[in-house]
Amino acid sequence: ARPPSCPRLPSTMDELEREVDVSELQRMVAAEEQRARLTAQVHNFMELDSRTESCLANCVNRFIDTTLSVTNRFAQVLQKGGH
Repeated sequence: ARPPSCPRLPSTMDELEREVDVSELQRMVAAEEQRARLTAQVHNFMELDSRTESCLANCVNRFIDTTLSVTNRFAQVLQKGGH
């Protein structure tokens, strides 16, 4: 038996793909939750005019989109065996 601290490794390619899909979905959900939290914090901390609010929201969205893009690229590299 493996120690409780050691994660179980996927035994088949299908299992690995399912785990990667679940992991990607979890990352996307986490990013959307982060986006919602940041937006709520901006509204709570300051009163902004609509132009500034729109600009800030676009910046946050681009940051999260870029983070997801980089994360997805790393996932693709890992799926291909790290090459």
